[in-house]
Amino acid sequence: MSAQPELPAILSFEDARHTVEQHAAQVTPVSKESVELLESYQRVLAIPVDADRDFPPFRRAARDGYAVLARDLAHLPARLEVVGEIRAGAPVDQIPNISSGQAAAIMTGAAAPQGADAVVMVEYTSLRGKQVTITKGISAGDNIVAIGSEAKRGDRLLSAGLRLDQAAIAVAASVGQERLLVYERPRVAVLATGDEIVDIGIQPGPTQIRNSNTYSLAAQILGAGGEPVLLPTAPDEAERLRELITDGLEADLLLLAGGVSAGKYDLVEQVLTQVGAEFFFTGAQIQPGKPIVFGRVGEKYFFGLPGNPVSTMVTFELFVHPLLDALAGTAPQKLVLLRARLNSEIRTKLGLKRFLPANLSGEFEDAQVQLVRWEGSGDIVSTARANCYIVIPPNRDHIPVGEWVPVLMR
Repeated sequence: MSAQPELPAILSFEDARHTVEQHAAQVTPVSKESVELLESYQRVLAIPVDADRDFPPFRRAARDGYAVLARDLAHLPARLEVVGEIRAGAPVDQIPNISSGQAAAIMTGAAAPQGADAVVMVEYTSLRGKQVTITKGISAGDNIVAIGSEAKRGDRLLSAGLRLDQAAIAVAASVGQERLLVYERPRVAVLATGDEIVDIGIQPGPTQIRNSNTYSLAAQILGAGGEPVLLPTAPDEAERLRELITDGLEADLLLLAGGVSAGKYDLVEQVLTQVGAEFFFTGAQIQPGKPIVFGRVGEKYFFGLPGNPVSTMVTFELFVHPLLDALAGTAPQKLVLLRARLNSEIRTKLGLKRFLPANLSGEFEDAQVQLVRWEGSGDIVSTARANCYIVIPPNRDHIPVGEWVPVLMR
């Protein structure tokens, strides 16, 4: 298919990002598989999980203290008879009933006894023999979690499409789910290009570099929930590049690193055109990463990422991540930027939206950020020392110290 003429070749960052998100919304995730509960961590849930009983299934004490009738504390200090102690998990026949003038010591998480309508915190009590003195009043319902107040039997607890974090794992465990049905990890082919690239186990010649892009991309794919498929490095030769692109399109998504600029030996777009690619954009007004390419061959999407290592990493986070989310079965997340106070001024050029390596520091609410000194989009050493990117709008060439600036975390 030919490129869509109504789309500009080079888009603004926002338009390029939205273009990827629109295509991601149409993507069908890959197949499903059943895995053990702990193996589901950071996977995407394929079917919902519902409550198998009320949560909590009994009136639960929310504090250590004494179960009481609130009306018995109308006059303070109040002295009540202690008729028992209730630990978490105590059998029902060991839980005393509470009448007016009585109290039961109770532990957090234990079942509140019949008759009691509140739990007074232990900090406001003193015990002497079988009598407890209480110095603070309380209202009915305080420090007792009602039956079903968190969820009712049959309520939806986890929805399909949720990426499972530790809280979701806890919810699944609480309803007895030893296994979960999740989407399989999308297979993402990684193809680095360029005659100057050698494998990492080879001593490079004077004008060669080791293939770092394949490994940085593989790490990012793993972090985003995909399964990297590492292809051999493609030379700057059209026929071999075409063979490797064809192999890469067998995966769920193809990432090419390098060969997308305007040089004589940048062959990626040419070869993709030969295999029937439809291009959605062939550049974005950003730095680093301006030559980013996004398109599709048949039903398979691809990205052509710039070959400079920092550009490769940045464009993955900005553009590849939402499509990979969709292939993994979850809705792509909108790009959310934090804000921090700039602690050294920035001077740059107008015209491009810039994502520049920086370090976020400070403590508690005092967030500060400063650019890392770097030598451009090939400088992976400086980028490895950074923990975020400062985002600079295209219409700003000077940002003074103390201004709050947007920050994209790595």
